[in-house]
Amino acid sequence: EQHAIKTGTHPRETTYKNIATFRRQCKSLGFSYDWDREVATTDPDYYHWTQWIFLQIFETWYDAKYEWTDRNGKKRVGKGRPISELPIPESVKKEGDEAVRRYQDKRRLAYISEAPVNWCPELGTVLANEEVIGGVSERGGYPVIRIPLRQWMLRITAYADRLQDELEEVNWSESIKTLQRNWIGRSEGAEVDFYIGDKELEGWKKDRIASGYPEEPGDDVLRIYTTRPDTLFGVTYMVLAPEHPFVKRLTTSDRAAEVQAYCDKAAMKSDLDRTDLAKDKSGVFTGAYAINPVSGNKIPIWVADYVLISYGTGAIMAVPAHDLRDWEFAVKFDLPIIPVVEPAAGYEPSKEESALACERDGKRIVPFAGLGTAINSGAFSGQSTSDFKQNITVQLQKEGLGRKAVNYRLRDWLFSRQHFWGEPFPIWHELDAEGNPTGLMQTVPESELPVTLPEMKEFKPHGRPEPPLAEAPAEWLYKTLPDGRKLMRETNSMPQWAGSCWYYLRFIDPKNGKQFIDPEKERAWMPVDLYSGGAEQAVLHLLYARFWHKILFDLGQVSTPEPFHRLVNQGMILGEAELTGYQTAGGKWVSAADVKDGPEGGAA
Repeated sequence: EQHAIKTGTHPRETTYKNIATFRRQCKSLGFSYDWDREVATTDPDYYHWTQWIFLQIFETWYDAKYEWTDRNGKKRVGKGRPISELPIPESVKKEGDEAVRRYQDKRRLAYISEAPVNWCPELGTVLANEEVIGGVSERGGYPVIRIPLRQWMLRITAYADRLQDELEEVNWSESIKTLQRNWIGRSEGAEVDFYIGDKELEGWKKDRIASGYPEEPGDDVLRIYTTRPDTLFGVTYMVLAPEHPFVKRLTTSDRAAEVQAYCDKAAMKSDLDRTDLAKDKSGVFTGAYAINPVSGNKIPIWVADYVLISYGTGAIMAVPAHDLRDWEFAVKFDLPIIPVVEPAAGYEPSKEESALACERDGKRIVPFAGLGTAINSGAFSGQSTSDFKQNITVQLQKEGLGRKAVNYRLRDWLFSRQHFWGEPFPIWHELDAEGNPTGLMQTVPESELPVTLPEMKEFKPHGRPEPPLAEAPAEWLYKTLPDGRKLMRETNSMPQWAGSCWYYLRFIDPKNGKQFIDPEKERAWMPVDLYSGGAEQAVLHLLYARFWHKILFDLGQVSTPEPFHRLVNQGMILGEAELTGYQTAGGKWVSAADVKDGPEGGAA
C-alpha cells in the first residue's frame, strides 16, 4: 500500500503483477508445484472464507473449565464454544437484550478494545515496535507518537496454555519450541490490590473480607501482578505506565504539568526504547500514595516508562532490594530500599548485582534477586521463599486482598490495521439517531460474503488516525434497516496475517465455493506432514496459524489439534551479502529483468 501511495499505482495492480513475476520465477527454477492449487489471499474467492473464519472466531467464547473428549478420544479441559452457549447472569438478563449483547461482546474471542499503538501521521499508519527507532519511523525518519486507538483484538491468551503444552505433540526443533514457549511466557504468581480510595483503610478491609476478592478491580485500588508475593513487605513505591488510565486521576494539581510533560515524552518512545534499549531510568512522582495491603505502609505512586501498559496490569509494586530495575530507579530517586529476603549462607552476589552496589546509611548494600529466607516480614519472617509465596497468597485470598494468578508474556493479538488494502471485517456497527456508534455490533450474514473493498480513487494517509475506508462511498459504508436504524461498516481492515493463517487448508480444496474445505478431504490430508519454513516465523505466522487451527478444532471444523506435524527450517542469512546489480545514473536500483543492451554495448 505504501508503494501504491508513492507511485500512484493501485495496490491490486501491483499485487497481481508481483504474483505473476514470482510464478514465472518459480517455474523457471523448475519447481514441481501443482499450479492448479494456486491461491491468492487477496482474491475475493479466497478472503470470502477468511471473513467466514473470522465470523466463527467472533461467535466463539473460551470456556476454560469445560471438560470434554475430542474426536480423537483425548480428554481435555478448556474449549472454544459458541457464544450462544455463554451463561448469562440473571442480573444481566434483567437489564434486557442490550445488556446481554454487551456482556457477550466482552467475552468473544474477537473483541474491540482501545490499545496503545505507534502512530505515524506522515505515513498514515500504525507501526510495529521494531519499525520505530528513537521516536521516528525506520522508513523515512518521520515522527511517531504513542496514542490509544480503537482496535480489533483476538483473544489468543485464552489458548496460551494449550499453545504451550501441545508443542509436545509436534515434531519441531527444540529451538523453535523454546522460542514459542518463551514468547508465551507463562508465569505463576499472585494478583494483589493496593488501596487508593478515600474510605478508612480498616473499613475497606472489612468490606473485602465480607465480599471476597472481586473479579474486576474498582476505582479504589491499583491491581498488580507479581511472581514474588513473598516480597510484599519490601514494597516501597509503586509505578504506573504513562498510559495507565489512573495517571490523570491520581496526579495532584501541583504535579500535573510535570506528569503530563513526562507522559507526552514517553509517547514518543517505542516499547524497546523504554525497556531493553533504555540505559537510564526516568520517572516522575504523581503526588499520590497507595497503601501496602500487608504492611499498611503508605507508599508513593510514580509514573515511569520502564513499565508498559501492555504487560500485566500496567502497574507494578516496586521492591528495589530484590529487583534490579526497581533498584536502579530507587537509587536514582533516593527511594527507600528494604531487604526482605536473606540469601543462603555463603552466597556471592552476581557481577550484575555487584555492579549496582551503593551506599545507604554508611553501609554498602547490594540487590539480591534470588530465593532465600524471609526477613523484615512480620509473622512470615523465617519462612523459605517457596513456603512464604504459598502462605501469603492463601492469606491474601482469605482477606479478599489478592488471589493466586497465572500471567503470560503473550498479549492478545492486535488484529486490525488502518490500511485500505486488507480484508474488510464482516461487521456492522449500530448508530444512534445522531449517527454515532452505540457500541453494539451486527455480523454480515454469511450469504452476503465476501465483503469486497470499495472502489476508491484516493486512499492516501490524511495524517489522522482514521482508516482510509472511513472515506468510502456512502453506499458501501452505510446501510439503513427496515426499522429506520442505520448501520456503518467496520472501517479497519485485517492484517496481512489473516489470509496466511489458514492457506494450508485451502490448498487441499482450492476451488470449493460452498465450504472453506470439504470435511472428507480435510480428514484425508491433515495434518500437514512436512512444513518447510523460516525460523523467523516462530512467534508470528506459526503461532497465529496454530491459534486459528485450535479454534477451528474446538468448533469441529478440522479434525486435528495441530496444523503442522513436522517443521524443518531452511538456512538463515546471517551476514551481509555482496551482490551485483544495476543502478540508474541517479542511483535508483533497477531489476535485471528491466535492463537491456544499450546501443553502444552498455546497459540501458
